[in-house]
Amino acid sequence: MGKPTWRTALSDRIPGGRDGRRMLTVTFVDRIGSGLWGATATLYFTYAAGLSTAEIGVLLAVSGSVGIAGPPLGGLLADRVPLRPLLITVQLVRAVASLALLTTTDLGLLLAITSVGSLGDRAASVLTKLYATRVAGPDRVRYQAISRTAMNVGWAVGGLAAAAALTGGTVTVYRWLLIGDALSFLASALFTLGCAEPPSAARLALKSTPAPSEPTPGDTAPSDSAPAPSDSAPVPSDSAPVPETTTAPTPWRDRRYLTYTASEAVLFLDDSVFKIGLPLWAVTATSAPHQLVPLLLVLNNVLVVLFQVPFARFGATPNTARTSLWPLAGAFLLGGAALAASAVGAPWFAAVTLVLAATAFTVAEMLHATISWELSVVLAPPTAQGAYLGVHGLAQAVQRSVGPLAVTAAIAAGPLGWLGLGAGLAAMCGAQRHLVRDRGCGALSVAPVTVSEH
Repeated sequence: MGKPTWRTALSDRIPGGRDGRRMLTVTFVDRIGSGLWGATATLYFTYAAGLSTAEIGVLLAVSGSVGIAGPPLGGLLADRVPLRPLLITVQLVRAVASLALLTTTDLGLLLAITSVGSLGDRAASVLTKLYATRVAGPDRVRYQAISRTAMNVGWAVGGLAAAAALTGGTVTVYRWLLIGDALSFLASALFTLGCAEPPSAARLALKSTPAPSEPTPGDTAPSDSAPAPSDSAPVPSDSAPVPETTTAPTPWRDRRYLTYTASEAVLFLDDSVFKIGLPLWAVTATSAPHQLVPLLLVLNNVLVVLFQVPFARFGATPNTARTSLWPLAGAFLLGGAALAASAVGAPWFAAVTLVLAATAFTVAEMLHATISWELSVVLAPPTAQGAYLGVHGLAQAVQRSVGPLAVTAAIAAGPLGWLGLGAGLAAMCGAQRHLVRDRGCGALSVAPVTVSEH
């Protein structure tokens, strides 16, 4: 047997086998397109579509609100139809929506098109997570960490490509970047086509539910005078008792899971802190040089790429994930305090505290991503995993809608606002730890395998 190559060794470290590696490629390509579009969306709607600032705000707000329905709808369908063709269909819908933006400058049509695209984006996110959960088995947390690394690298590649293209500064460039976004979805669909359909406990349960038996021609009903069978006599196979049909669990009646999802919407606020809060605070409330802002975002990206996989150990088991909520609370507290402190002192002190805040919130991001992945899966019944993860996907969708309001409110309140935000996030960590504690029903004591082991 020959000595394994570095490529073979690397492949062996990626859970999920061939399908897991292919889905990483899908994630990487998808995020390249998202990086292209994310860096130019506002510019495209301003210069190519000719929309005003207010119209762009309405466009993004409406499409974001419609997109909230994407995760639960995608998860619900994934429990009833094969996952692979569903994911391919969603990718194709996203591609068509992106290309359709090139065909009109009418605000009403753009609202409809971006809403469809937003719905597809949010659905694709939960479907990709569900596929990874099914193929990675007990190594799902490590796979999630590798996947997030691929996402960040893809975003960086797409963003750098967009920055290079934007040096041209023409409307044609904006259109080509949008076409590149659509092509990334088409490529993702093609790569997904090469993946196998993962086993699904939910669909298996649906298939195994017995149908009511119909009497065959010639059968006669037993008469009242027929002798009752002896207790010791074997029961004929065709008259065996039919198991009682059970209703599949639904997350909408699971108060614990709904409460957990609501707490997740709060803990996902680190996303709005980085995209909105930190840049606005740095340029409006501190004496730090403005050139530091993009470097803070680069710092976030680099730290995630370097440390997300090692951080997978904090969610290796359900109980480990629950315990890791304490350091997550500490990271939120430190980040809020550092942002509050950055408003006072010389420019060098503001720069140092902003870097500290960016590092703390990045640590919180990585910790929460690991904890959230494990707990959202282990709290979901295997027979309704898609529906439950779809509901969990609402947490990020809701945060994207209300997060900017929470962060701008913290900015308006000044340093005390950031202290309050950090303390509130830390308190939510404690509340979630109490919520997901083992209540003797095995909720956090199950084996870390949900659907399949590969």
